[in-house]
Amino acid sequence: MAQPFPFSALVGQDEMRRAIIIAAVDPQVGGVLVFGDRGTGKSTAVRALAALLPDMEVVDGCRYGCDPGDQARLCSECRERQMQGVLPTRRARVPVVDLPLGASEDRVVGALDLERALSRGEKAFEPGLLARAHRGFLYVDEVNLLEDHLVDLLIDVAASGENVVERDGLSVRHPARFVLVGSGNPEEGELRPQLLDRFGLCVEVKTATDLATRIEVVRRRDSYERDPTAFVASWAEADATLRQAILDGRSRLKGLEVGDAVMEQAARLCLSLGTDGVRAELALMRASRAWAAFTGADAVTEEHLKQVAPPVLRHRLRRNVLDDAGSTTRVERAMAEMFGA
Repeated sequence: MAQPFPFSALVGQDEMRRAIIIAAVDPQVGGVLVFGDRGTGKSTAVRALAALLPDMEVVDGCRYGCDPGDQARLCSECRERQMQGVLPTRRARVPVVDLPLGASEDRVVGALDLERALSRGEKAFEPGLLARAHRGFLYVDEVNLLEDHLVDLLIDVAASGENVVERDGLSVRHPARFVLVGSGNPEEGELRPQLLDRFGLCVEVKTATDLATRIEVVRRRDSYERDPTAFVASWAEADATLRQAILDGRSRLKGLEVGDAVMEQAARLCLSLGTDGVRAELALMRASRAWAAFTGADAVTEEHLKQVAPPVLRHRLRRNVLDDAGSTTRVERAMAEMFGA
């Protein structure tokens, strides 16, 4: 398998990198949607996430990678093993699983293990992509082209954190908590509102317009393609530093509180933009806190809120027939009115 492009070697696209780091520090922020032009590093950035994430502790032998420290969310197999004694553990990479557009429902949710059924006459469950993505990231490229039945399935599982399979004489439930990451080109179709609402952050990426940045992008990509091993090795220290910063951010996260003043600003901003429900405020709070934790701040400030507001809010705005400005422009305008230029 080819080594992924180092995350630290990405040039520009600050908002996209910030959103991915926020999701790595606090998965509860929700998924990350990356929309933009072709060839702007959307897929590259997401795939670089796999090498960046710190290892996690899992139950050894568990097909779903259950967290031994989270007793309430163990699968049925781990619960049975726990009753018989202490659960063995091991360290494992955080999964970053690709969901292809043409994947069948059986491949996504899991199905009857035909080999065991035919050879041994046993009914056994063969886990799907959702099981592999548990406690990790599920990546859908060209997510706006995903078939409707898979969209409905993802919405249900993302909301419940559990995958339920009842078919072919099987009745299986297993934990499936993952961060949904999607990328796509808006010119190729819009995303269904129900799925759009499941993403905590929405990032817009554009082709670099300054000469120096474009040259550096091409130079690094060429170096990577000519000798991936040497290129990845040259950025290993930078990635290790970033990985440690993510770990430190996770440690600080629990001790950081979002003060009343920042919460009031978040609520006022959402009110001025007319967002539905309180998901926008929750996402603003979590994203601000995660970014503050990553940067090593002692408290969540207005500056953290301002940095995360555009990706949190731009996909949550209603269409306004009296205002043909884009969602990003509307968010920036509301922020300018509230915080000043």
